[in-house]
Amino acid sequence: MQKNFIEELQWRGMIHDMMPGVEKQLAKEMSSAYVGIDPTADSLHIGHLVGVMMLKHFQDAGHRPIVLLGGATGMIGDPSGKSKERNLLDEPTLRHNEASIKAQIQNFLDFDAKGENSAQLVNNYDWMKDFSFLGFIRDVGKHITVNYMMAKDSVKTRLSSESSEGMSFTEFTYQLVQGYDFLHLFREKNCKLQMGGSDQWGNITTGTEMIRKIDQGEAFAVTCPLIKKADGSKFGKTESGNIWLDPKKTSPYKFYQFWLNASDEDMSNFIRIFSTKGKEEIEELEKEHHEAPHLRVLQKALAEELTVRVHSQAALEMALKASSILFGKSTTVELQSIDEDTLLSVFEGVPQVTVSRSDLDKTENVTDFLSELTEKVIFPSKGEARKMIKGGGVSINKEKILDANAAVELSLLQGKYILVQRGKKNYYLVTIN
Repeated sequence: MQKNFIEELQWRGMIHDMMPGVEKQLAKEMSSAYVGIDPTADSLHIGHLVGVMMLKHFQDAGHRPIVLLGGATGMIGDPSGKSKERNLLDEPTLRHNEASIKAQIQNFLDFDAKGENSAQLVNNYDWMKDFSFLGFIRDVGKHITVNYMMAKDSVKTRLSSESSEGMSFTEFTYQLVQGYDFLHLFREKNCKLQMGGSDQWGNITTGTEMIRKIDQGEAFAVTCPLIKKADGSKFGKTESGNIWLDPKKTSPYKFYQFWLNASDEDMSNFIRIFSTKGKEEIEELEKEHHEAPHLRVLQKALAEELTVRVHSQAALEMALKASSILFGKSTTVELQSIDEDTLLSVFEGVPQVTVSRSDLDKTENVTDFLSELTEKVIFPSKGEARKMIKGGGVSINKEKILDANAAVELSLLQGKYILVQRGKKNYYLVTIN
């Protein structure tokens, strides 16, 4: 039995606003809905996943999801929630971004489903590029009054006395372009529902108004709440920036760690939004978590599910190995089994020093290596190095050093790295070149 889409979103806390008539429309027939994604980068970040998950639940309920990449609107910039105008993109960049984003969305939506509810990806540049300015203001602009456009929150905010930036005509017309997208998909794909974040309500309802006025049709809107973390900070960002789905931008290890480190206050919300697990399974996990919060049951469940979906099972296993290196009792063999990208990702931010191969070969013992050869970054003196080795507090590549006068016979990680651990928490990465 297929899920009821609206009921599914409701228990997951994913509905902010909904136009009357949506449930009746979905009960009547297999319907199409779209979510717009701004292709200003060649990767989605986890903030985009809320809309993608809405489409996933929509497809799981037997309906057809449409991903609309805003190639044309990406050339303008959506003023919603923004205080400044954004950079505009050229067509080759947009096409590259489009291909990259589709590859990522395929991990969530089925583009080859048997039956009519296969996911589709469209780019509004394809129908907007041939529109002349005169054609647009004649065929589209005349149907929506300036009074109607000025009443939108996204416009009012930018025109308020608090905004020093003001708003360009280009951005002011954004809602007309987005509204026309909905009209185009209504005509070409019988798409009767647009979904998005709550900040998109104004743009979406401009589309439903256009469909009503120009085609005398009926269309609908559903929005989800904007995710806020319990501490009030912005979801999906860390000190080093966005959490991307592209492993080159955010390594699978860091991706996994982001979810693993989420606060307990956020997890009931996050697991409902980002997991495909059912209500009973989530409630059971919450019960387990409540009984032993230190085990981070919810965090692990979501981190594992999303890392596999976005990356792969192999990437998850690499992330788990990498986590045990920092926080568990891992072995030299495990350390040698992680790839270079993961190794660098795990130890990003630890003190690093570079040593030449010839100098390493000439070094007499580990004490010299840990002090003078590594420019006193690890130990300021030979005496301190010897003292800590004697106390059992030094490991190289996860093997404890027991003899301060031992020769430097080290196998290099990835052919060029040595990992030194001083005490329980101090790591140093030495690069040999």
